[in-house]
Amino acid sequence: MTPDHDPGLSKLLFDLALAHCQRFEQLGDLCDSEKAIEYGHISADLTNNNAEVLACLFANLGSAHNVRFENLGEATDLKDAIQYQSRALALTPVGHQNLTAILSNLGVSHNYQFHLLGELEELENAIKYQSRALALTPDGHPNIPTLLSNLGVSLSSRLDRLGKLSDVEDAIEYQSRALALTPDGHPDLPSRLANLGASHMGRFERLGELSDLKAAMEYVFRALALTPDGHPKLPHSLASLGNVLYKRFERLGELGELEDAIDYGSRALALTPDGHPGLSGILTNLGASHLRRFERLGELSDLEDAMGYQSRALALTPDGHPDLPTILSNFGASHMRRFGRLGELSNVEDAIELHSRALVLTLDGHPDLPGRLSNLGTSHVCRFSYQGELSDVEYAIEYHSRALALTPDNHPELASRLTDLGGSHSIRFKRLGKLSDLENAIEHQSRAIALAPDGHPDLPRRLTSVGSSHARQFERLGELSDLENAIKFESRALALTPDGHPDLLVIHANLGTSHTRRFKRLGNMSDLEHAIEYQSRALALTPDEHSNLPTILSNLGVSHGDRFERLGELRDLEDAIEYQSRALALTPDGHSALSNLLMNLASSHKSRFEQLRDLCDLEHAMRYEFRALSVSGAPREKFRIARTWANTAAIHHPDSCIEAYQTVIDLLPQFIWLGATTNQRYEDLSMTKALAVDAAHAAIQSSDYSLALE
Repeated sequence: MTPDHDPGLSKLLFDLALAHCQRFEQLGDLCDSEKAIEYGHISADLTNNNAEVLACLFANLGSAHNVRFENLGEATDLKDAIQYQSRALALTPVGHQNLTAILSNLGVSHNYQFHLLGELEELENAIKYQSRALALTPDGHPNIPTLLSNLGVSLSSRLDRLGKLSDVEDAIEYQSRALALTPDGHPDLPSRLANLGASHMGRFERLGELSDLKAAMEYVFRALALTPDGHPKLPHSLASLGNVLYKRFERLGELGELEDAIDYGSRALALTPDGHPGLSGILTNLGASHLRRFERLGELSDLEDAMGYQSRALALTPDGHPDLPTILSNFGASHMRRFGRLGELSNVEDAIELHSRALVLTLDGHPDLPGRLSNLGTSHVCRFSYQGELSDVEYAIEYHSRALALTPDNHPELASRLTDLGGSHSIRFKRLGKLSDLENAIEHQSRAIALAPDGHPDLPRRLTSVGSSHARQFERLGELSDLENAIKFESRALALTPDGHPDLLVIHANLGTSHTRRFKRLGNMSDLEHAIEYQSRALALTPDEHSNLPTILSNLGVSHGDRFERLGELRDLEDAIEYQSRALALTPDGHSALSNLLMNLASSHKSRFEQLRDLCDLEHAMRYEFRALSVSGAPREKFRIARTWANTAAIHHPDSCIEAYQTVIDLLPQFIWLGATTNQRYEDLSMTKALAVDAAHAAIQSSDYSLALE
């Protein structure tokens, strides 16, 4: 043994620390990292006045702490790394051969600190030190590839934070140069391939060019192929390839690539120990892949898996972590999809809360800000679909408008932002009846379709959205060309949607409704037969627990009722009542669709009363109309319901006729208001035509002459 006072002990411990550090890099055994730090500290304590030796010790000690941070994620290690590397820098004179390595490593540590804390100053420091290191290093120096690669990583990180395209262009240039200088078999080759692949992925997310996606796939796949089993970076390599495959699925729609993404992500998760700093990122990405598979195949097990992984990721992420907004946003997206499938209001409330938290934590100017605004807007649309509160659709338009304003013209998400904003305007039109909303909807949705390349997996949804808006415009203006456009867009959406896709049920349902409208306009039985065919297929595709099931049942019932009116087959009327009764039984109190379902069922019962003269049908009809009136909703819709109830009572139930007409008259001030446009007021007033005469007639029939004079 070397005695403690032996002057060679410090050198021996230094060499031993360095050997442990190198063995850790080869084998990944954390015991080596611990030994490197232990021996490094003792060696530094034994070294007194030799500045050059101390600088070397501090630099290596900083690197050892950095390595341990990479594996354990302890913030204290990163703090110690920066402290020791800064002390090493202060002790190293200009021109010293170790200066560039110290600067570069200090830059790497500041980059890690940025990812831990999210403070832009740390990233700027990283780029400053790494740029100095590169500038001080002559061409041909063996450290040039490392310096280029590290600077490229930091510039790529700044793209993620600021969204400046020039940063990723520079990152790709530096990392490509680094790769060109790295020989086959070099131990850093896999990491340099992976870094260059990540930068190409960043540029793809900014510009949407398939060439970048292809390059990312090539580099990341090569990196994984060069990473042996048991290597500490193998989980990261697997997760990176899974993420590239996930992005390829989003762009190209190939289900096999999504399956592969889940496979690689699952393998990465299985190899990542509890407590590893990369665990939450792997969980987040795997959750996102399962969510996409749910959206593609509709299997609830995928949605439950997605939420399980995202919940674990959230639990592992402390307040203040820069990844927290992303994790919150992804978890909110899963809650939103669960609401869409099961219709449970608590899920959409959770989605709004999670997206709101994510938005609050997102700084102005952050490139993810538009996406988080859009997600929150979509959550409000979902809640509006359940509760019908106008404030939700107003919030949706506000958030979607802000998201669109922040999205550059050449951004690949521009079409999605246009579709979302257009959909919100279309929904507000349905609620308020302002034609300008419908015009805005069709304009935005048409732009979105024009921006979508052939084969894009989101194109069917965009076609469906603009088709729905044209259908609403037909209902408002009566122009047959709008209905023809609706059927054209919905038919294209159907042709582009693969078998087994969960969106098929919505597309079939919408196409059936459009054919029903054309039947009512033109009277061609072929349209009605097509409507029933599409709606029946939609019903067959709809799981029992799906939130759209009541609407699909009700619409199919309406079509059977229309066929009864045309052909007189009582079987159709019985089917109409059966489907509409099932729809009503599945719809909870407070749902915004409830009044429409009640009125459809009331209409069918009135038709059966006219056919069979069974007073039970008439009582059912009036009860459903009265109940529909008690449901909260838009004033114009409530007026129409009250008018229908009054007409039914006037013909069949004179005793309640006065009450019905009084309700109609009381509703007038709620929707004929000075804030409406001239055209809107004219249309509203036309709805009241003959109302006074009908109400007076009802009062006279009831011998209430003073009320008739009023």
